[in-house]
Amino acid sequence: MTAGDVPGVDLERLRGHLGHRSPDLVSGPLSAKLVEGGKSNLTYVVTDGTRDWVLRRPPLGHVLATAHDMAREHRVMSALAGTSVPVPATYGLCEDTGVLGAPFYLMERVEGTVYRFEEQTLTLGPDRARAISLDLVSVLGRLHAIDPQEVGLAGFGRPEGYLERQVARWRTQLAASRSREIDGAEELSAGLAASIPVTQRPAIVHGDYKLDNVIVGADDSIAAVVDWEMATLGDPLSDAGLLLLYWGGFEELPNRPVRPEFGFPPGEELLGLYAAAADLDLAPLPWYEAFACFKLAVISEGIHFRHLQGKTVGEGFTEIGGMVEPLVARGLATLKRR
Repeated sequence: MTAGDVPGVDLERLRGHLGHRSPDLVSGPLSAKLVEGGKSNLTYVVTDGTRDWVLRRPPLGHVLATAHDMAREHRVMSALAGTSVPVPATYGLCEDTGVLGAPFYLMERVEGTVYRFEEQTLTLGPDRARAISLDLVSVLGRLHAIDPQEVGLAGFGRPEGYLERQVARWRTQLAASRSREIDGAEELSAGLAASIPVTQRPAIVHGDYKLDNVIVGADDSIAAVVDWEMATLGDPLSDAGLLLLYWGGFEELPNRPVRPEFGFPPGEELLGLYAAAADLDLAPLPWYEAFACFKLAVISEGIHFRHLQGKTVGEGFTEIGGMVEPLVARGLATLKRR
């Protein structure tokens, strides 16, 4: 690497690639900075001193076969450009691993705030917190109302059997990334597989929809939805179940920017608005919340596994492993409540 490089980005090779592929895009030497906060794919701000972009690439080291799919992220954001779902503009996908050692893509740097930390949200006040929350749910409803075929995503996924495949997939992911025995994990995965609900309507699913995967504009509206690495065609309630889990309801999370004492409305109220907008029955939602617990537990175990190998970049990884068993326990309790 040359001076000024950051782990995962060779600036000289990146500049050469962009100069060849998009000669009018970059006007000078590049510099890059890792964006802290994400624990899965790596995100960097890249600049030539005049213009900024965001670069996304998979994590260093151990990478699961079906995870961290740059082509998936790039395709869905490109398809949603111009729809009622705000996304950054994309500037090309590079699948040649000879450039940065892994596939990557560049996208527009959208102005706004990612509310990832408690110190950011505790001073918002109830009016701003509510405005952000309502638009967050509105955008999710608009996403699930889009006809995939109309935006060129008819073959983006297979909605039939989506939930069955999801349970099987995350069981496989856990087997590939576990470094220890996890109490209750097999019971939860088996219970989920034995009680899969019927999908009411297929839709474009984000896969990790939450407050810190959107960029909030100065007017407190959602300026862009980001982090589409898990997007597919599937059951829209899987997004709703995961959003409910994140919505201030899991005390073991190392950081909880969404809390009722900060002025955020309760998740149940938001889900009621979502159900009305999306015309969906939320009676089976506890299954989706239990599945969200299992999915987040598997993701956390994978991050913990990479951290033990010394393959993570940035800070904040030491607490991730401690989230896994509490998530599994909550998932079991939620599934039994159903």
